[in-house]
Amino acid sequence: MDELDFSAEIAALRSTFDDIRSVVGVDRLEAQIAELSEQAGAPDLWDDTDKAQKVTSDLSHRQAELAKIVSIESRLDDLEVMVEMANDEADVAAADEARAELKAIEKVLGDLEVQTLLDGEYDDRPAVITIRAGAGGVDAADFADMLFRMYLRWAEKHKFAVTVMDTSYAEEAGIKSATFEIDAPYAFGTLSVEAGTHRLVRMSPFGAAGKRQTSFAAVEVIPLMEEAEAIEIPENDLRVDVFRSSGPGGQSVNTTDSAVRLTHIPTGTVVSMQNEKSQIQNRAAAMRVLLSRLLIIQKEQEAATKKEFAGVITASWGDQMRSYVLAPYQMVKDLRTEYEEGNPSKVFDGDLDGFINAGIKWRKRSIED
Repeated sequence: MDELDFSAEIAALRSTFDDIRSVVGVDRLEAQIAELSEQAGAPDLWDDTDKAQKVTSDLSHRQAELAKIVSIESRLDDLEVMVEMANDEADVAAADEARAELKAIEKVLGDLEVQTLLDGEYDDRPAVITIRAGAGGVDAADFADMLFRMYLRWAEKHKFAVTVMDTSYAEEAGIKSATFEIDAPYAFGTLSVEAGTHRLVRMSPFGAAGKRQTSFAAVEVIPLMEEAEAIEIPENDLRVDVFRSSGPGGQSVNTTDSAVRLTHIPTGTVVSMQNEKSQIQNRAAAMRVLLSRLLIIQKEQEAATKKEFAGVITASWGDQMRSYVLAPYQMVKDLRTEYEEGNPSKVFDGDLDGFINAGIKWRKRSIED
């Protein structure tokens, strides 16, 4: 067996790791964890449920971030030992294991390096994602459902907490819209590059045989704001409608009017919630998302930037940011970054990290330019 020599690669990884440690600020992270741990241990913590949930969520996020840093440092040390043992014993299996571990560490560090680019005002917040079917009829509703599943699978692969807030099912297949929250460190900053119009080209399973169908879906991503940052809404500016939750095909899944729809009359902003069992819980969840959206609108107006954050997404020809082509060839391509994958099934199964990382780098370059 030829002797393994990863000294240059490991030295480069350690240099990258040191830069990441510096940007992340491990000492600051440890201080935050200590402070949050003290708050979480307070005997009256759960007297205020909202505050308690925020404290425990923030603590969990910070601990996960620190654990990832500590884990990489340990894995780099272990990799050097693995290489030494493989060479001492001329062990081919151990050498293969060391090569695989080197690639794995390179990927983890690459992902962490991208995260250091997330320095926007709200990048560290949870993300609220809304997917809406656009032009394309039944195929568009089915495509929206495919994207819905894609993001849920992506979150599942990363072990991120997901709360489905509202789903509006289409009559024949798929969904009209879906809103869900992903609660993870830097969820908004990470997923905000997914906002825009997505386009699907395939042989339609719903239309005439032998004909390709193009359909569209819009993805909106906003940060979930803290209660303290909420803006006041005059009572006359808000319309509240209650209705029964429904399932696929319009079937009723609830015998009471527990679902809630809030309409902010001055802006026409509408938020529906039907995930919770009670009307009170649905109204509280809907209000939090509505306030988040209104704050974004306020920020857009202040900055006079029409497409800041969620932007204007028409979900039709001319403004798509990513194409998913299933026929006559197979490819998923981001039209902003030029990043592409030749296996759409893999992408629809939640393999999005390449697209997301390329999008974050593209956005950072665009800002700097």
